[in-house]
Amino acid sequence: MMRFSAVVLLVVLLAALSGTEPVVLASSTTLPFMSRPAIPGAAAVQVFPVDYPETHPLEPGKFDNQHYAKYAEMVSLIGSWKEHHPDLVDIHSIGKSYEGRDIYVITLTNKATGPAEHKPAMFLGANHHAGEVVTRVAALDFAWQLLDGYGKDPEITAILDTRAVYICPNENPDGSELYLNTAQTLRSTTRPYDEDGDGIADEDPGEDLDGDGLITQMRQFVGPGKGNYVKDPNDPSGRLMKSVGAGKGDYLVFPEGIDNDRDGKINEDGIGGLDLNRNYPENWRPSAEATGMGWTQRGSGEYPLSEPEIRALVLFRLTHPNISITQSIDTSIPMILRAPSTMTSEEGMDPIDLVYFKYVDEQGLKLTGYPWAGDVYRDYNARSNRPDAPCFGDSDDYDWWQFGALAYCNELWGNHMYIQDYNNDGQKNDLDALWMNDNIEEIKGKIFSGWTPYVHPDLGEVEIGGFNPKFWRQNAPAGSLLRQAVERETRFNMFLAKSLPLLVSKGVTVTKNPDGTSTVTMTIANEGFLPDAFKQAWLVKIVKKGIAEIELGAGLSLAPGSPAQSQEIGFFGGALHPEEDRSKQVSWTLIGSGTADITIRSARGGTVTVSVNLD
Repeated sequence: MMRFSAVVLLVVLLAALSGTEPVVLASSTTLPFMSRPAIPGAAAVQVFPVDYPETHPLEPGKFDNQHYAKYAEMVSLIGSWKEHHPDLVDIHSIGKSYEGRDIYVITLTNKATGPAEHKPAMFLGANHHAGEVVTRVAALDFAWQLLDGYGKDPEITAILDTRAVYICPNENPDGSELYLNTAQTLRSTTRPYDEDGDGIADEDPGEDLDGDGLITQMRQFVGPGKGNYVKDPNDPSGRLMKSVGAGKGDYLVFPEGIDNDRDGKINEDGIGGLDLNRNYPENWRPSAEATGMGWTQRGSGEYPLSEPEIRALVLFRLTHPNISITQSIDTSIPMILRAPSTMTSEEGMDPIDLVYFKYVDEQGLKLTGYPWAGDVYRDYNARSNRPDAPCFGDSDDYDWWQFGALAYCNELWGNHMYIQDYNNDGQKNDLDALWMNDNIEEIKGKIFSGWTPYVHPDLGEVEIGGFNPKFWRQNAPAGSLLRQAVERETRFNMFLAKSLPLLVSKGVTVTKNPDGTSTVTMTIANEGFLPDAFKQAWLVKIVKKGIAEIELGAGLSLAPGSPAQSQEIGFFGGALHPEEDRSKQVSWTLIGSGTADITIRSARGGTVTVSVNLD
């Protein structure tokens, strides 16, 4: 009966967070959405609400980039933007999450200059990993800067007059709500997932034993030669722990929690575990295979697009082929990061396409101050000491290989970027972070919890403490550091939006021919930075070649031998292509007089219509 009550408590709490009615359990051993045993009671009772100060706005009802908006506040904010800027903002739910929350996309463009679908577009997604909540703030900040700057900043005004920006600020609303409302930390959605392979899902999440709202660490003094950690000799306060290897220390260090399933490990199977950013169809791999010789991918899901969140995001892309830039932001290297994820850039990319990526990498470093830029396969893995380790089923590979977009997945925050050498020892490290924790008023006591004694039910006497896992290790502390991290990323995303292709008419000429006909010639050029289609986009046929059409008014007809009213005009190069690839001419020979409308349609370069009078 205790087990049943605890499971009920877990379901009621998750339902309360989602705003839905509590689920009524069919039995004491299974949840309606699981075929596996339910979470044991000892683990379930630890999932309780926490009201983090970091989630409180500076002023209720107004956006600021110094706190973490929960789902309800986010929905309210974007709804108010739609209400106050109806000429610039649309909001759509593109699908439902696993728990039934709406996945919202904000569409930003000047509706008076045409519909978003007729304009070159950028898509920015955030928070597909539950705990990477700083990305949600960055996405909302980007949207707000576009709205607030419209009519004030000429470049921003030009973006929304001529292009469209799609922003999904919360791709994983279930996991991120659990993260921001409880002590749990997770990367995934809340769909139950058997991470430790014991046949039971989610049976060993972390516990906030000391009730401070965080799941930090436990240290236990076991005597010389019996541990793997020592107190860092460089830290006179005795707070930092240093790993020295098994049998060389006098402390053991554990994650804060209890070994609920008695397998000798603590917190090894928390809530969820499936990785949304491994569920995309490009190069998807299963989490296990039969031969021992095939590649596998942890957390990939049962099959590509098995998760409703990713299905919704992929379908949105496919139904909006005007998108030529994608950005799905993460934490916390920090890095200008992009495709590809299973090979080097030079192995898999067309040389001309790659020139654009490398240029954007360079500009990104200048705009953000991030220390690194490059692809996932080589450059990211070099930072993680995993040389040439493939990553399967992620968004940037899908967006590049199958969608043919300029595909980025920037990592932001990175607390080492915000640490100074406060103790003048020539290094910037956790010793300096401790100084910040002790001396900088805004974050004083918030990024490190001092060690406090606790009697553990299994281990006996331990101490609980360590760095804040939510608002230091993975995300910025609320306040000025969060603002700095977000504004760095917004500068880069604004640069991306300015880089979108843009086809424009460079003029129409009418030439009178000796036989009484008239030849109408229109010159079209791409004045944007990017080409209106990368070679990759054409190879996978995600976009069609551009077309030029002339609509003839009364009194006009095509002359014999004239090109057809609808002509294929191909693709347009970008700023790094030869000049001759950037513009084209299209002509028709007409009989009579009247008005004709010429329309140029490019999936990613936009739609241009010009009227011409023939007397």
